[in-house]
Amino acid sequence: MLDRFGLLVSCATKNCRALAVGGLLAAALLLTDVALAQSDPDTCRQGSGERAIAACNRAIAKYPRDASLHLGRGLQWIQAENYDRAIADLTEGMRLAPKKLPEAYNIRGSAWKIKGQLDKAIADFTEAIRINPKYASAYEGRGGAWADKEDYDRAIADFTEAIRINPKYVSAYSGRGSAWAEKRDYDRAIADYNEAIRYDPQYKRAYLRRGMAWSEKADADKAIADYNEAIRIDPKYHVAYYNRGLELEKKQQLRDALNDFIRYSELDPSDADGPQAVKRLTAALDASTPPPATAAAPPPVISPSTPGRRVALVIGNAAYQHAPALQNPGNDARLLAATLREAGFASVTIKSDLTREQTILALREFARETDTAEWAAVYYSGHGIELGGTNYLIPIDAQLKADRDVDLEAVDVGKIIGAIEGAKRLRLVILDACRDNPFANQMRRTMATRSVGRGLARIEPEAGTLIVYAAKHGETALDGDGRNSPFVQALVNRIQQRPPIELRRLFDFVRDDVLTSTQKRQQPFSYGSLSASEDFYFIR
Repeated sequence: MLDRFGLLVSCATKNCRALAVGGLLAAALLLTDVALAQSDPDTCRQGSGERAIAACNRAIAKYPRDASLHLGRGLQWIQAENYDRAIADLTEGMRLAPKKLPEAYNIRGSAWKIKGQLDKAIADFTEAIRINPKYASAYEGRGGAWADKEDYDRAIADFTEAIRINPKYVSAYSGRGSAWAEKRDYDRAIADYNEAIRYDPQYKRAYLRRGMAWSEKADADKAIADYNEAIRIDPKYHVAYYNRGLELEKKQQLRDALNDFIRYSELDPSDADGPQAVKRLTAALDASTPPPATAAAPPPVISPSTPGRRVALVIGNAAYQHAPALQNPGNDARLLAATLREAGFASVTIKSDLTREQTILALREFARETDTAEWAAVYYSGHGIELGGTNYLIPIDAQLKADRDVDLEAVDVGKIIGAIEGAKRLRLVILDACRDNPFANQMRRTMATRSVGRGLARIEPEAGTLIVYAAKHGETALDGDGRNSPFVQALVNRIQQRPPIELRRLFDFVRDDVLTSTQKRQQPFSYGSLSASEDFYFIR
């Protein structure tokens, strides 16, 4: 996790590396002792990856006194995050260079900073500034090193000078904001984060840090709003999920907080704070009073048989590559997965943002698990499409430029039904995929007999299988204005109800709840039949 306001985040981040790398490349290409037409020197200076390092090795063996080759290989080591070798090559390149290069000192200073050798980093940044007193990047780098040494006044002075030289220097505003925050001057910190966001509205770290400042000012709503924006920019920004979970926990929105801690644990399994938070929130939810059942509802007659082993696969597709991103599938998937775990499912596998290949693999793995299960359930949230009477789930990498692409790029719902057919007593498919088709306008028709319907098509599964649509066939579902869709919120509320409701009747209640919450704009619908000799309950 970020250490307070992120001042200990090293220059190893992609943005910081790109900034330093660009300067070093420019410097390296000024030194042309060897003709660029020769492939190894050219690849060493301008390539990337192992191929470039190998080219550098060959070129340096042939031209050991070419400064640009050592600097180029130092650059390659920086990209490979091998900072000891980077420093060695940069040092040799600087020794051989005919003149001192501020870019080389700046990049070596960044490498020292990453290694935590802050005095050496400050010395290199200072030398870069001596050579070029208007070198804003070196001031910004030295400001970060002073901040890491907890000398926030010097850090603020250097960040301020970087901003004076370049008034649109986004990371300098963010760094200075973090230094102000460490001095507990949160108003000045927020003002600097505001400037960073003004110049770069997609700068997720500024939203994160501003959220932390709002949290310190005890304004949970503004903190959550900033974490929301950071996650919108990067749905895998793990620290934002953790911080938002803390704020939601303060507001006693425990289930939403639990979802964020679960997501954080998925994205950063190495941090023990995530599982600890999940355990803490799960215990708090278990201790809380469940929502009461309707007073007039009589206690259900529960079958004496036990549910047996129950397994579930939960998929949420939101980050579409060739269509607008969806807001809630990730939230919905995590909420339902947590609810099924609480309901006693032996195994709940959650998957996010799957390509077609990943979807097929997930179904294949889940099919093996269902062979030993009594119940098997699959939930899918994302885009879906009906073509010629067949329903398909749309993976995040689908382009669907023509109707004939659907078979090749989407996943037939029949594959889901096939994956769960091994379950002995209950097979359940829940499709929250009836949204408007984002590919409809761009999809070229190649056959007049192929029609693209609105929503999903009606389906008639075999006995023992129940398929539930978030919206009735031929209709579309709402993504929801809040953190969860109206369908999933209603489903989770009914699963948690005490006393529990028999599964078939439960989905009837969900239908009524969604009709009410959407002012009859959305009507869930169930297809299929289950054995009349047994009652089925999510929670016994």
